[in-house]
Amino acid sequence: MENENKVVRISVRSLVEFILREGDIDNRVSGSMDRDAMLMGGRLHRKIQRRMGPEYHAEVSLKIQIPCGDFTLQIEGRADGIIEKEENGHREVTVDEIKGVLRDLRHVESPVGVHLAQAKCYAYIYAVQHDLGEIGVQMTYCNLDTEEIKRFLVPFQVKELEEWFDDLVRRYRKWAEFEMEWKKKRDLSIRTVEFPFPYRKGQRDVAAAVYRTILRKKKLFIQAPTGVGKTISTVFPAVKAVGEGLGDKIFYLTAKTITRTVAEQAFRTLKEQGLSMKTITLTAKEKLCFCGETTCNPDDCPYAKGHFDRVNDAVFDLITGTDEFSRQVIEAQAQKYRVCPFELALDVSVWSDAVICDYNYVFDPTAHLKRFFSEGAGGEYIFLIDEAHNLVERGREMYSAVLYKEDFLDLKRAVKGASPSLARSLDGVNRLFLALKKECENYVVLDSVSHIALKLMNLLSVMESFMEEQSDPDLREKVRDLYFQVRSFVNIHDIMDENYVIYCELEENGMFRLKLFCVNPAVNLQNYLEYGTGTVFFSATLLPIHYYRKLLSVETDDYAIYAESSFPPENRLILQGRDVSTKYTLRGTEMYRKIADYIARAVRTKKGNYMAFFPSYRVMEEVCEQFSLICEEYPGLAETVVQSQNMGEPEREAFLARFDEERENSLVGFCVMGGIFSEGIDLAEDRLIGAVIVGTGIPQVCNDREIMKQYFDGRDMPGFEYAYLYPGMNKVLQSAGRVIRTEQDKGMILLLDERFLRRQYRELFPREWENCRTCNAVTMETYMEEFWK
Repeated sequence: MENENKVVRISVRSLVEFILREGDIDNRVSGSMDRDAMLMGGRLHRKIQRRMGPEYHAEVSLKIQIPCGDFTLQIEGRADGIIEKEENGHREVTVDEIKGVLRDLRHVESPVGVHLAQAKCYAYIYAVQHDLGEIGVQMTYCNLDTEEIKRFLVPFQVKELEEWFDDLVRRYRKWAEFEMEWKKKRDLSIRTVEFPFPYRKGQRDVAAAVYRTILRKKKLFIQAPTGVGKTISTVFPAVKAVGEGLGDKIFYLTAKTITRTVAEQAFRTLKEQGLSMKTITLTAKEKLCFCGETTCNPDDCPYAKGHFDRVNDAVFDLITGTDEFSRQVIEAQAQKYRVCPFELALDVSVWSDAVICDYNYVFDPTAHLKRFFSEGAGGEYIFLIDEAHNLVERGREMYSAVLYKEDFLDLKRAVKGASPSLARSLDGVNRLFLALKKECENYVVLDSVSHIALKLMNLLSVMESFMEEQSDPDLREKVRDLYFQVRSFVNIHDIMDENYVIYCELEENGMFRLKLFCVNPAVNLQNYLEYGTGTVFFSATLLPIHYYRKLLSVETDDYAIYAESSFPPENRLILQGRDVSTKYTLRGTEMYRKIADYIARAVRTKKGNYMAFFPSYRVMEEVCEQFSLICEEYPGLAETVVQSQNMGEPEREAFLARFDEERENSLVGFCVMGGIFSEGIDLAEDRLIGAVIVGTGIPQVCNDREIMKQYFDGRDMPGFEYAYLYPGMNKVLQSAGRVIRTEQDKGMILLLDERFLRRQYRELFPREWENCRTCNAVTMETYMEEFWK
């Protein structure tokens, strides 16, 4: 929806899905009637359209403008087909709406209400523009697997369509009026907002670069050291750009919950100056659910029953009553109207000016917000992507797909008695996997798995029919779990290009898997970024910038800036131990003792809180054991707190709380690099005075990494650097970034691995590390004493 010259725009699809929805939320219905359910639906659309002959006009753009007092409502969309026939001087016109489905067409007994409503809108707009008295509406349902077609043809008098359409517009009008009034108020308030703090060094340059990027509809990469104030420096110019009509909605995207609170605070700070802006933070369904378990159906959840009958009233009441939609506000409103809090939040996001959320709400092909990022949607979105270094690995995960042979075999055994036909289909897939397994000792790179994708398409149809007819909820649940995995695999197979590697692998535990591995996610990310008008990637660790540009963007003319650090260099001591290593060949008790000695000497030289980061739990535990032995020799030297695997939120909070306590001696937190404590945590001032980074962070050698290395080597790009070195150094820089949080902080960073002396590593040090000195355990103490004086 967009406000321009007092025009409010909405797509036909958004209009009917919003105004005409009704009934329950029910996840037991697999949802494949949705046009977005399968990506290959588009190809089938085109195939059907091509078969239809010269009377058929495909993909006809339509729009209608309706005067509504102070503004004009523009309803627009694209009809799949218009069929025009001339018989005996009589002109017959039919609007065709095509829907690809996986259901057996026997179960499609009549058109789905919103599908028919969409076609009726196109029919009315076309009839008005061509002065017709009657028009036909044809719903074409096509099974995506068998390509079987079932059609429903309904003739309409245009007068009848007009009454129906006018009622639809009348019901939407109050929403459009609200939008017009609100945007007027919002834009006026933005004009008076100023940058809320005195500009720090580098901050004004960042803010100006962000504004310029949005103005020119470009992408910007910002490497900004900790303490620059990245969040407010990106949020403020983006808000200003909205006020200038350069964008309509801000998406502030993060990888971790903790960084969302910083974004919320930035908007709050601007609101204290009188900014009127509706902001929402989207929380995961599991966290919001009132029922403990997210079984979203009317039998198990009272909030799912009749949800769509009540939700629009809940949304309108909320958006006209408040501007900040916190989790507490959403939950209270959901209780009041007895609707699902998660779905309510998604609906409220449509009417919000800024949405703070995880990457997956924008980029994930299975979880993205269809109301913003699907055919017929889109707007002038501004993307602010925080901690953007995380998006490379997250992108790979989102656009890759994996299936295990064992899952098909297990399900075949479970359904054998209930459905021989489903068992046969599962067995057919299992046999194809078995043939691959016989040829595979470790892993095998494959040219194509199209024959498997075709078999999986057939399986999806059979599973769909089974879920339609099966009454046993446990069995249906088992089938549905694999159904979604298979559907994701088929969807990913459909978008595969030269950025993918297909391989099968026999895991150490004997499990056999087939993977569609997205090595470079840039093209897939671009498909979603195209919905926006400007994109800003920012992080304290975006080095080397060419690596991130290659894997996050397809453009060659993106902007990039290196923000100056506002941090006084004399407040940071950077040392590198030259006589220790975490290389596999050198690991052992003697080396672990040496590393523990460095940590003990640092702690003895200056009492305070330290964090030591390790390449793995194994190395961490070995060094921790040696450190404990040293502490026995020197009673009262330090207390320790150790990260454990699979820590929940309470354990995490308890770990960090130890850094707030007053104590007589020092505290050393033993952590894993790249883990939950190596980024996104804020221990300012003397809560943390030192970070010890043990090892270069290089990921363990595994098939994924080796395939990645070969992929980039094969394209004349540095494979080792792309697969191992850059991701490893990112973990090092993230861990080091825990120490310096504010301009008042003072702290030391100790790098423990002789490999940091090598040129390829030192070239990746940020500018602020220019004064890094090498040392051994003894000279380290001298450097520290001087520094802490």
